[in-house]
This record gives sequence, structure tokens and C-alpha cells, in this order.
Amino acid sequence: MDFIEVTLKVNADFADIFTAELGELGFDAFVETEDGFSAYIDEDKYSQEELEEVLNRYADLVQVEYATQKIERQNWNEEWEKNFEPLFIGGEVSVRASFHEKPAAAKYDIVINPKMSFGTGHHETTTLMIENQLTLDHHGKRVLDMGCGTGILAIMAGELGASEIVAVEIEDWTVENARENAALNNYDAIDVRLGGAETIEGDQPYDIILANINRNVLLDDMPAYKAVLKPEGWLLLSGFYTEDLPMIQERASELGLSYVSHRVKNNWVSAIFKAI
Repeated sequence: MDFIEVTLKVNADFADIFTAELGELGFDAFVETEDGFSAYIDEDKYSQEELEEVLNRYADLVQVEYATQKIERQNWNEEWEKNFEPLFIGGEVSVRASFHEKPAAAKYDIVINPKMSFGTGHHETTTLMIENQLTLDHHGKRVLDMGCGTGILAIMAGELGASEIVAVEIEDWTVENARENAALNNYDAIDVRLGGAETIEGDQPYDIILANINRNVLLDDMPAYKAVLKPEGWLLLSGFYTEDLPMIQERASELGLSYVSHRVKNNWVSAIFKAI
């Protein structure tokens, strides 16, 4: 059986939504691209009508362009490797798939098999978050990763010496993938939870909280993060643009979080805040 590849060009704020929607249609592999993602499904499960129904549902909210092609099954591994290039972040961190060789120069080596989940490091926000993580002492720290996707940031926390790690995601298939990637990197102890901010209510305080989601979710959920952040703990945020930073900073200030610094890549931002 051959595959159908559907490549969507879509605003990043809606990429997770469309990934979830296509997952419901039977698409079972997703690869990030510079301006969206490609999704794959067995040819006999593909329905052009169902695809267009999903896209039309969001037509008033976001512009989407898409293209389809058939891929022969024997070329699947070749197609996957072509779309997932290994990365080297911050001069220290290797992010690769299991079919890539480990680079000799890597201080930290993370293996990610993304399946349907986002977070291979190719998106600017993931790279920025990892670069910011490298500036913080994680040794013996308790770390929370909200909107964990593939689990890459939680795994990075483990690489940096965190002693306890909790990761949270809203989709069950993403939770499964994060757990698989955690085990693949020998971090089976990462506690991956299904749900949203409600899952951390009443948790023991965290030293570091990571949240790479989107502006609106961050603004809504920052009080929940602050409630479980230790005094002088660190909050790393991403998933928003430079023009959104003042709004994020204002919200943080209202909650008693002090702005420390931020990084920018292609207009995407990752900012660091500290509990006062």
C-alpha cells in the first residue's frame, strides 16, 4: 500500500490544531516544514472530501494552502530521512532521529522520533527554548514542561541534570510519543501527563518551568505556572512573536515575575522570567 502526502502551508498558531484534526482522519506521521507541515496516510484511508471538510471548517480563521502527492511505500524511509535533518543547537546539542549517526562533537545528544508530534528542534521556538535552557543550571532541579510535544525540552532538562521532570500535553497520541522518546533517551522516569494546566494544580513547586505553546494559552495559564513555581524559580516561555512580547511581559509583571532576557529567531521569541 502506498502513502498519500499532504503538505499544508499554515500559520504556526494553527499547526497543532490541524495536526490533531488530521490525526482523527487517520494520518499517522507528521513532519515539520518551514511554513507548516507534511502529513502522511495510507492511500486506502485517504479521503479528499474529509480533508477539505476539515480545512473549510477553519476557512474563516486562517488561510491554508495544501498540496498532495502519492509516495511509494518502498520510498518511505527515504522520504522521512529527507524531511528530518539532524540539528546542532547552541554548539552543544545534537537533535537527530534514530536513523542518524551520533555526531562526535555533541555534548548532549537527543534522539527524537516525532511521529504525529511537534518538537523536532526544527521550529524556531524549540531551538530558542533549548538555547535558553543551556543558560540555566538544571542540576538536581525539579522541572515542568508544559505543551511538551515530542518531549524534547523535558529530555533536554534530563540531559542538563534535572532530578525530577514532569511533562504535560493535551493530546493522548502526543503523550504516547513523548513517553516513547523519553524511554528512547533513557529518561523513562519523566512523568508525562495528559491534560492542561489543571494537571499541575497542587503540585510540589518547580525550580524551572518550560512552556512552548502559543500567546493566548500562555496568557491564560501563566497564573497556574506561577502558583507552582518556587521563589526565584525560572519560567521560560515561547510560541509567540516579537510584537507579543510586551503583552507577555506585562502579564508576567502582574504575577510577580521579573523579565530577564529573550532571544529572537525569524520573529519568534523565547523569553526568560524569574519569580521575585
